[in-house]
Amino acid sequence: MDFTKKYALIFLNFSYFRSSFKRVNLNMKTVQFREAICEAMSEEMRRDESIYLIGEEVAEYNGAYKASKGMLDEFGAKRVIDAPIAELGFGGIAVGSAMNGNRPIVEYMTFNFSLVGIDQIINNAAKIRQMSGGQFNCPIVFRGPTASAGQLAATHSQAFENWFANTPGLKVIVPSNPYDAKGLLKAAIRDDDPVIFMESEQMYGDKMEIPEGEYVLPIGVADIKREGSDVTIVSFGKIIKEAYKAADELAKENISCEIIDLRTVRPMDHNTILESVRKTNRLVILEEAWPFASVASEITFRVQDQAFDYLDAPIKRITTADTPAPYSPVLLEAWLPNHNDVVKAVKEVMYI
Repeated sequence: MDFTKKYALIFLNFSYFRSSFKRVNLNMKTVQFREAICEAMSEEMRRDESIYLIGEEVAEYNGAYKASKGMLDEFGAKRVIDAPIAELGFGGIAVGSAMNGNRPIVEYMTFNFSLVGIDQIINNAAKIRQMSGGQFNCPIVFRGPTASAGQLAATHSQAFENWFANTPGLKVIVPSNPYDAKGLLKAAIRDDDPVIFMESEQMYGDKMEIPEGEYVLPIGVADIKREGSDVTIVSFGKIIKEAYKAADELAKENISCEIIDLRTVRPMDHNTILESVRKTNRLVILEEAWPFASVASEITFRVQDQAFDYLDAPIKRITTADTPAPYSPVLLEAWLPNHNDVVKAVKEVMYI
């Protein structure tokens, strides 16, 4: 990477700015994840009248998870639209309107339901720019919760990040905290191409300080949440919390973990991962998805291809078990990766 590009990325990486907020005494406030999502959508809708929200229960009910609370009162029924239980239908309406100058936000009650409308996402939204020879673009955001959320069983506990990331033309964002969620959602809404924005039912109540003023985070830039020297841990979404727990335990044994939050699955910030591995010489990847053709598989390929000589141990990946999600809480606990799995994997790559 040349000097200019390297330092442009550092400038864009708002992990730097986050530490500088307090240095310059900018006002901060504590918000929940759902409130950060609502703020991002509301601020963008005030800025641009072509933006609207459509989905099941987003208006009268204030959102299934209260992520659109108060938006109907402010923007009215023409811009906050309750849709019937017909993901293919309202997804198609949104795609068509995006091709004609609007910038819709489509909320799925869960991305499990996006499978009903996936033809619109993949065969229309993602491909229309190329198929039309650049005559149409599709500035649209598809957002909602992904992965497991307790005892929701096999058909409501699936992670689809790698599915959508496998589609040229789509950008895939999976934030892990309120700060990143707000800044990245604003960037997604402003993007001129379709964006998949994935959240978690179990994160909507998470609280965090964010700036009171406007900020936007760049798509495609990972964030080093903790610096370390012994091993690199890469993760994203709510499961990264297990990496933090593991790092705390390992620190007691003088093992220093560097934790990278991808934030954006596609486009992926490979450079941040590679630079970290070249420093620590070890890599563990934590992902809440099935192992086959996972995001972890893509990262593993890229690292062995471009940083093989720096590795002092084989790469370890931690995923869910390769089965449908169980309903039983005992089986569910065994199915999901946890901090103990991370501790074990780190010790394995360190040969201790």
